[in-house]
Amino acid sequence: MSATTAGTAGTGRDPVKYALIATVSLFWGLNWPAVKTILTQMPPLSLRAIGFTAGAILLLGAARLSGQRLRVDRAEMPSLLLGGLFNVLAFNLCTAFGQTMMATSQAAIIAFTMPVWATLLAIPLLGERPGGRQIAGLVCGLAGLLVLMGPEALSAPPAALLGPALMLGAALAWASGTIVMKRRVWRAHPTVITGWQYVFCALPMIAAATTETRPALADLHPAVWVGFAWHILCSICAAQALWYVTVRRLTVGEAAVSTLLIPIVGVGGAVLILGDPVTPRLAVALLLILTAVACVLGAKRPPKG
Repeated sequence: MSATTAGTAGTGRDPVKYALIATVSLFWGLNWPAVKTILTQMPPLSLRAIGFTAGAILLLGAARLSGQRLRVDRAEMPSLLLGGLFNVLAFNLCTAFGQTMMATSQAAIIAFTMPVWATLLAIPLLGERPGGRQIAGLVCGLAGLLVLMGPEALSAPPAALLGPALMLGAALAWASGTIVMKRRVWRAHPTVITGWQYVFCALPMIAAATTETRPALADLHPAVWVGFAWHILCSICAAQALWYVTVRRLTVGEAAVSTLLIPIVGVGGAVLILGDPVTPRLAVALLLILTAVACVLGAKRPPKG
């Protein structure tokens, strides 16, 4: 899909957006238990250095083989760098360290308050005005997130708030990056954009990772290798590039609230893979978030103010 057509696609009955959202939700949702598994043996900075480097090589290599132009126009470079700073570097650093301090399901939930910040930022920066169904969807989605968090979040001791604070920072970074990427009509292909963002973000991570002690490759458990495969191929490469396609195709409000499916997949993966317990709270939150997504995706594109 070209940059010129992408900005105009995305009507209320567009089947492609459902496929995009389902794929991104699956890839990023199961990435949460995958990263948690990797972090049992690999320290956070090393994890991000490996992921960014592999993503840069694979995405730019795939773009070159498919005949895409790897050169990015000079006018697009500031947005590419700023979007990468928010969407790639800040988000991934915050989520990596945050997951070492709290349960995966809780971390995913806090990170996906992103729709709140993205929708609010889109009003002054992009002139978007959410319609009635989008507002209802946002309310349902936030209610679902609050149900999943539970009252325990209000009584947590100060020492336990660093992890949630990092995840909130991840949510704000992702929302800001979404706005940056949405504000420009891109000539560069999403694979090229994502690949170069990983190049720029890999450089400081490689340097920072030298301060960590890493296990030998032969000592990594099979589950960690599986986690790395999912993280690099499905999350770092496929989902990140598809996310930029999604942002082009939908409004910020649609794209942001649709990501509420991702913590549902993430929590489900944590239950099945990591053994997190299933509770009635989880079922209620699932119903609320699915209702939120249905409201947003079924609504017409909101007018600009």
